[in-house]
Amino acid sequence: MEKFLNILLLISIVYSILLVALGNAPLNSTYIMEAKKRFMSIDPTKLTDPPMPSHTFTIYNSDIFEKSKFKDYDSLLESRITHCQDRANYLALISENGNAIGANETLMRPHESRAREKVPKTTSTHFINGGYVVSFTLGTQQIKSYLLIDTGSDLVWWQCGPCKAKSCYEQKTPLYVSTNSKTYRKLDCVVKIESCLIESSKYECTPFGNQCLYDVNYGDGARTKGWIADDVITFVLDQNPVRIIFGCGKDQTSGTHFSGEYSGIAGIGRRRMSGGYSLPTQFEADIMSMCLPRFFSEKGSSISFHKTSFKKTTSAELLPNFAFPSFYFVNLYKVFINDKEIPLNPSLWNFRYDMTGGVIVDTGTTFTLFPQDFYTEFRYIFRQEVQDIPMDAPFGAFDTCYEADPSGPEPKFPVVKLYFGRQDPNNLLLLTQDRVVLHIRGKYCLAFLGWHLSVTILGSNQLQGVGLTFDTSANTLSFDLDACD
Repeated sequence: MEKFLNILLLISIVYSILLVALGNAPLNSTYIMEAKKRFMSIDPTKLTDPPMPSHTFTIYNSDIFEKSKFKDYDSLLESRITHCQDRANYLALISENGNAIGANETLMRPHESRAREKVPKTTSTHFINGGYVVSFTLGTQQIKSYLLIDTGSDLVWWQCGPCKAKSCYEQKTPLYVSTNSKTYRKLDCVVKIESCLIESSKYECTPFGNQCLYDVNYGDGARTKGWIADDVITFVLDQNPVRIIFGCGKDQTSGTHFSGEYSGIAGIGRRRMSGGYSLPTQFEADIMSMCLPRFFSEKGSSISFHKTSFKKTTSAELLPNFAFPSFYFVNLYKVFINDKEIPLNPSLWNFRYDMTGGVIVDTGTTFTLFPQDFYTEFRYIFRQEVQDIPMDAPFGAFDTCYEADPSGPEPKFPVVKLYFGRQDPNNLLLLTQDRVVLHIRGKYCLAFLGWHLSVTILGSNQLQGVGLTFDTSANTLSFDLDACD
């Protein structure tokens, strides 16, 4: 009898997969669990990395590389939730404190004039765990490397051999060695003093050796330091080498904080007309487009500069913020659950006199975070709109969860509507199902969080599968729903 039931279950799973593939049936919990298992079985060493044209890179969900550290996909999700909060706290500390930076790079809270809190200078792998990686081909030897992308950073760096003993963390991919690359050049900061960004405390031009040194400390104790150099990256499809400036990481003193799956971090912060080493700035690219692969997706996608293949039917305005020039702020206007508007104070979405608050789009933060007062109302109306689905116990940071029937169809949850600038269909980002709820440990949880700070962060869970076009010449961020499904 047990054998017979197992056969029936297997047939049911196969049948569900076929129906979903053909688009003729809703997902159910069994299918989702099987999809998670397939994702956990992916071999990251066998990823397809198709040749890309100039200024285009392959992009993957970093979970593909991190999953070997976890026993199952839900354990990976639990880790992502924790690191999402770490990342958000880092961004909030910067945003909430503005430019009130005291000695030794400590932030001075406006309401706590004597309180000081050590804050990282930029982000690390710890803060963007659960984000996305791009595939690079470095130097004349064309070393294939993976770099984590960071929308809040203006620096590109990777480990740069030869390294002194215990100065570099162990990579699973080949180490880039500068002495083996015939196109490598160390930046001469005396000849090109404007290139050393000496107004920033991260950089220092030393007369001895004419080196532009950088030193970046992270909130989790990790550190990278070295010097600024340049070398070529090669776009394989047309064999076009493009020279970029990067941080040659010679000393990553806290190796346990960095993941060996990656060589470093690629800052893709907003283009700046002067200063900064982010990729949009270096490429002089007003347009950056990307499609974030869905969670537990087996496919990669792409990130491109200077061009986009995505539709621009739905757009938000990108709001320049001189206090935080690398961040992507947008003009969120109204929020609905189904057809019920969530009352909000407009000041939540606009900059204050000190340029704090606002809404940041950040691919390194997994789940969208709202200010607590707004989130409380958001959660209340969401619960009212959920019909005939029993509530379940909270899970970790998620306080609104529902029961999942493993054998039944996936329950349908309310939609979330985000309007930017005005209430117009051309300014509507419509979020449904897996962008609204998260399936974890056999339950469905509302995939939004509340916190005590005024800044709102629009995270990658809500943007998975969406084609994003950042256009800093037109100051727009366009959304193309389901562009990379």
